[in-house]
Amino acid sequence: MKDYFFDLADFAISKLTGTEVLLLKFEGEVSDFVRFNHGRVRQPLSVRQQHLALTLIDKQRQQRMSFALSGNKTEDCTLLLQQLNTIRARIPSIPIDPYLLYATACCHTDQIRRGVLPTIEQAIGDIVDQAMGLDLVGILSSGPVYRGFANSLGQRNWHEVDSFLFDWSIYHVADKAIKMSYSGTHWDRSQISQRIDTAREQLPYLAKEAMTIAPGEYPAYLSPVAVDELLSLLNWGGFSAKEQHTQQSVLQALINKAQSLSPAITLRENTLLGLAPAFDSVGFVRPDVITLIDAGQHADSLISPRTAQEYGLQTNGANESETMQSLELLPGNLDRATIMHHLDEGIYVSNLHYLNFSDRAACRMTGLTRFATFWVKQGKIVAPLNVMRFDDSLYRMLGDHLVGLTSDSEWMLSSDTYGQRSVRSSHVPGALLSKLRLTL
Repeated sequence: MKDYFFDLADFAISKLTGTEVLLLKFEGEVSDFVRFNHGRVRQPLSVRQQHLALTLIDKQRQQRMSFALSGNKTEDCTLLLQQLNTIRARIPSIPIDPYLLYATACCHTDQIRRGVLPTIEQAIGDIVDQAMGLDLVGILSSGPVYRGFANSLGQRNWHEVDSFLFDWSIYHVADKAIKMSYSGTHWDRSQISQRIDTAREQLPYLAKEAMTIAPGEYPAYLSPVAVDELLSLLNWGGFSAKEQHTQQSVLQALINKAQSLSPAITLRENTLLGLAPAFDSVGFVRPDVITLIDAGQHADSLISPRTAQEYGLQTNGANESETMQSLELLPGNLDRATIMHHLDEGIYVSNLHYLNFSDRAACRMTGLTRFATFWVKQGKIVAPLNVMRFDDSLYRMLGDHLVGLTSDSEWMLSSDTYGQRSVRSSHVPGALLSKLRLTL
């Protein structure tokens, strides 16, 4: 796909006239998808797709258009020329964009990260063998994803990475289930076995009568998945430079130093750990690491080119929504194997769901416990808990009430496949809290 994209880029650039500048963004994938139900294959399919986005710029005016590619060069060149002429005709009627900013200094990158992906037959065999006798429901996605950038100024960037995600639930009955996932770049049958065995061990606890506890504050352990749910909500606006400058960030109190998080919290955008490319859609190359929260204090923000132009800042290659794509929360020193002992008595939270802000200024979040949430006493699971709603401030959960983070982290890929497989990822430990506020 790399050569194909650059050939199309060269063709399009050869058709420019006058002072026109052209930016081209490429997205592609070759993916296997397998749906499972009752531990058996329900639907296997394969997807190969390529998309091209054009941005034509002339004297601070711009027009964009994106379309799917067929893979036939003659057909795609014909379509490309048609689309280029279409947006060219619109340019004179487009107002000047005062916040238009794109890379003019050429910075070339070429990253190809090969993994060890299973054949579809191997993956199915590994999963079905381990799921024998279980009501396993899930989806496997696997294959390479591609991202590319080119412009008429001579810049060329390419990103290609192999990855897989197996996202599944094992049901006891009705809505009582254990939800887990396994993702990475190197498939390991033993990891599938280990994780399904862990779920199998937890199933008998779901058979016990569920407990209902009174609203209040309880010690709690949040799994890496649950912590990622909190940070994913925080990601929408929390680290945006535009939200910060308009005083609308949910972390404004942290930015203004009116609040702080625990010194154990260091949060980074780490492109080296993730699947996202090191370049943005207008050609700026991202730093390897951007530290956003350092030892509980605000350190930096994600700055898109448009925000940089509007507020006189230096862009760090953030996307238009100024959200993290390769999130990393640095681990702590708690041994996950002994986390039940550390918790002693309280709530083991495997998953959170339907999160939203109940008070943005206070960075107060609310949501529901979901799937396997257990009551723990004397370091042992006693019974599953009925669904509860939590409502608590991040400044409490990851601040005053944070006991510690686990020493190991879990690498998780986004399960979003709307339109195409997502390249967002998280590298997150679990968190032990002295108090978590439950409301009902």
